[in-house]
Amino acid sequence: MDFFYEGQVLWSQIDSNQHMRHSAYADFAAQARITMLESLGLKLPTLYQYKIGPVLFREELIYLREIGMNETIKITCELIKARRDGSRWAIRHELYRGDGVKAAIINAEGSWIDMEKRKLAILPIELSQMFMNAPRSSDYLEEGDPA
Repeated sequence: MDFFYEGQVLWSQIDSNQHMRHSAYADFAAQARITMLESLGLKLPTLYQYKIGPVLFREELIYLREIGMNETIKITCELIKARRDGSRWAIRHELYRGDGVKAAIINAEGSWIDMEKRKLAILPIELSQMFMNAPRSSDYLEEGDPA
């Protein structure tokens, strides 16, 4: 299991019920995704040279256990679905507490955006090949090329 984020939950990430606020889960998942991309060689400066960035269409958070202030968390990222060219993808994140208990599952579906044209983009082949080396789930599904 590859962890792409490990860190401590801060006071600013706690809600009035004394557990991690809902939007902090999404923030941590986003950081884990960026770390995963960088581990594949898709560093943000490289993506910016191509004027391309990741964009989300959908994000689903499934809460399993509470997480409190000062707890340490770890997050995995795995491709669960992608087109062959990496132009559309879905990533599952699993968030674990420091005691090893799975606390949440975060599913994100997305693509790539041309940051100048503000339209969906396809990664250049060399970047697509890097992206398609992302860790894959045991239930990974590869989709055909766009119609």
